[in-house]
Amino acid sequence: MICPGGVVYNLICLSPTVIVVRAKIETKMGLTKKILAGDVSAAARLISGLEDETPDALDEMSHLYPHTGKAYVVGITGSPGAGKSTLTSNLIGHFRTQAMTVGVIAVDPTSAFTGGAILGDRIRMQEHGADKGVFIRSLATRGWVGGLARATLGVIRVMDALGKDIILVETVGSGQIEIDITRAADSTVVVLMPGAGDEIQMMKAGILEAADIFVINKADRGGADALKTNLETMLMMKTQSAGTWQPGIVLTEAIYDRGTVELAAEIFRHREHLTAHGELAKRRKARVKLELMETLESYLKDYIHDIDKGDYLENFVDALSEGKTDPLSATREITSRLAGDLCRRHDDK
Repeated sequence: MICPGGVVYNLICLSPTVIVVRAKIETKMGLTKKILAGDVSAAARLISGLEDETPDALDEMSHLYPHTGKAYVVGITGSPGAGKSTLTSNLIGHFRTQAMTVGVIAVDPTSAFTGGAILGDRIRMQEHGADKGVFIRSLATRGWVGGLARATLGVIRVMDALGKDIILVETVGSGQIEIDITRAADSTVVVLMPGAGDEIQMMKAGILEAADIFVINKADRGGADALKTNLETMLMMKTQSAGTWQPGIVLTEAIYDRGTVELAAEIFRHREHLTAHGELAKRRKARVKLELMETLESYLKDYIHDIDKGDYLENFVDALSEGKTDPLSATREITSRLAGDLCRRHDDK
């Protein structure tokens, strides 16, 4: 069948323009199809694109997004040396015995020399590297504060689409307990250890309100029982309403793989509580909002930086430096220009 001005495409007459558009869409969805089919290499390529914030990767995510939302996300945070990586490795092994597929996002501090991740966490988890049911990816913070990397939420989506049942997100551990993970995870595990002054740190960081499960690792050390008692006392002092989740406290010795089963059970108990009380849906809605706001912020920043090839923003910086304007006035002018540009772009379409 030959179509005037067109070509044969699945026995339907299409114009050359439509053919080109469809070809582009299929090209963009190439990685998505492979990821949904379980292709780890495709997932790795897309994650690299997300880290570099390439336009193609961001476009690909728009096709991947509708296929996500099934995996359970567990955040693991705590101060350096608390044993987060060993504990994470133990959890991977346990979940695999339960026939669950696992994704791991290990956020490593950015190297001051190379700008890349040190990848220490992935090295410590290498015993699971040959397991096809486990996908481990290290991310560099690249200056992103709060214990997470900028691409974390996107990578969670990729691992979700890859079919992972549970995704473990280990924060960087930058000297204080980060609470940003609580906005990205369904359940947040805070790892403490005796003799580290974590009780004071918890009160300063407000982690008591953010944590869902507490782990006292290296429980064979002296002071573990005292830490547990102090933590229980602080938790009892919190004002709680009926039906509110009471964070569990699990003692572990990660280096000997002790307490792992109990920790996994506590994670599942928390998931059941969230589901039964409708809290899981609320948490995931909050995560979607965070994802939207971060994407919006990134898009607007990139757009503003590109106006007049960067000269527009630099002119305001010069004016601010010379005292000719102020940040609020400059912001209003930039916003007005941005709104005008976006309206014209919409009209052109």
